Amino acid sequence: MSRRGPARRYPKASDPAAEAFATGLRSALANPALAALEPRVCRTKKCCDCPREGLCRIDSTGVLHVNPTRRAEPDAWAWAVAHCVIHLGFGHVPAATGVRIQPDRFDTAARCTVVSRFQETFPCGRAPEDLPAHWPGGDEEQLAARWRRDGLPPAHERCGTAGASPDQILVPWPEEPCQPNPPDWREAFARELTRGVSLAMDVAGGRRASADAEAPALHPWDLALNWFVSSYPLLGGIAAGMTVVADAGVARSHDIAIAAVHPEAGEIYVNPLAHLTEEEWRFVLAHEMLHAALRHGERLGGRDPYLFNVAADYVVNGWLHAMDVGRMPEGLLHDAALADLSVEEVYDRITVDLRRMRRLGTLRGKGRGDILGEPPARSAGVYVDLDEFYRRGLVQGFDLHGYQDRGLLPAGLVEEIRALSHPPLPWDARLARWFDAQVPRPESLRSFARPSRRQASTPDIPRAGRWFPPEEVARCTFGVVLDTSGSMPRELLGKALGAIASYAAARDVPAARVVFCDAAPHDAGYLPVEEIAGRVRVTGRGGTVLQPAVDLLARAEDFPPGAPLLVITDGDCDVLRIRREHAYLVPQGAGLPFHARGPVFRVH
Repeated sequence: MSRRGPARRYPKASDPAAEAFATGLRSALANPALAALEPRVCRTKKCCDCPREGLCRIDSTGVLHVNPTRRAEPDAWAWAVAHCVIHLGFGHVPAATGVRIQPDRFDTAARCTVVSRFQETFPCGRAPEDLPAHWPGGDEEQLAARWRRDGLPPAHERCGTAGASPDQILVPWPEEPCQPNPPDWREAFARELTRGVSLAMDVAGGRRASADAEAPALHPWDLALNWFVSSYPLLGGIAAGMTVVADAGVARSHDIAIAAVHPEAGEIYVNPLAHLTEEEWRFVLAHEMLHAALRHGERLGGRDPYLFNVAADYVVNGWLHAMDVGRMPEGLLHDAALADLSVEEVYDRITVDLRRMRRLGTLRGKGRGDILGEPPARSAGVYVDLDEFYRRGLVQGFDLHGYQDRGLLPAGLVEEIRALSHPPLPWDARLARWFDAQVPRPESLRSFARPSRRQASTPDIPRAGRWFPPEEVARCTFGVVLDTSGSMPRELLGKALGAIASYAAARDVPAARVVFCDAAPHDAGYLPVEEIAGRVRVTGRGGTVLQPAVDLLARAEDFPPGAPLLVITDGDCDVLRIRREHAYLVPQGAGLPFHARGPVFRVH
């Protein structure tokens, strides 16, 4: 009887094909956007859906069917796996229940073309060498429609990962009790792509040392601002262009209790020591953004700045409370009786009780407005065309708010946004309208006593000439009172006088009465319109007292009593009393030391 020793254990033979596939799979799923779709792998010889000549294909349940007999390099497997998983992320094989209709070869080729084109900017593995050198433009539907009409190019017939067969399979989603609803592959892919872009921007901006480093904890005001950008389209465009400055030193030096805004700098200053929740910071930031976007600081006019700020607070807080944006902090100005009123109407109401109103407080504090006129010393931002920025952001946000059915907005806010969508006319266009309304055009007469200039071309046909009677010429004129003090900017003089000359010449006004004035008036008499801008010499450079020039024209016997008057000044002048139709031309941003009864055109 022989004895048999223990059986020998031989090492299991390695499978190079399986190892190459496993390496390629790990390389592909190392990308978070692809790993978020969580594809399942089927690599068995019994699988009926695996390709016979290609590498792999994907079905609508998220299963990656791999050819178990095919050998390839890990980089090739990584590219093929990424290609199939991107089909899921692009919605080419959406998960759904019921009977599924397979796409035809034109749809399949178009989808593979779009995915391969995307992979050129989404590096993962190495693309096959037999792919087309250039990918056509257009989306899946456009490419498929074009190829159905013109024929499928041979180079795009095998641009998938399954050889001649399609690499996308639509199968019904199994009714599983653990997951009855099919997943949304597109949403998961887009969410992870967005997170990856944000991570890259954090690394590029220095907010993270690397992609693996933890993101710094955001403050509640930062979270509130991000919420507007991502979730509230009405103010998302404004929030994207604003900067929140949380500096305790700045808040202390400018007496900012909670927040203030400087529209020209595009900055919102918050007091980091104010203990508010994220919901309350949403309300505060929306409050300041509406101040800036609706240009409450520019609409002041001759009103009291603080009381106008209080009136704007009542209106804005009422809107935000009605829209349920965040939560209103305790102590803010709100009165339901002032609903549906404009800021100007609220201002007229609250000015009847000045003693009580001056004890009220804004977000900046009691007795101080939260709309800053001068930016703090730390601000170095330079913004161009602020009116266009705020107008575009608010109008586009209003359109998105309506498209997405985000709810009703207060009627007053809708009216102001619609008014912003129609920008005001430039100063020169409004000046031209004023000329049309106030300066009459001389009416010419036809007379055979004056032959026409075209008479020489038809000597046998008499033609009447056109002429202006002296009384008609004397009626059609206007006066110009020109501030020639030392503070008067020469650019304003050039623009204003040039515009006046152009409009007067266009209306056939032969001459205008011009009076220079600084410390004393200097009557230049009637000047031809073509000489107003070119040959006018500014004679004075003293102080700014314009009333004597107005009185001179009022007493002048040769100046029609109904002729209008145009005053050109920098605003640093005395109080004027004019008893005829008149208007003012002042530099942009300048004000008058009195309430103007005529229109004010601001030259910029």
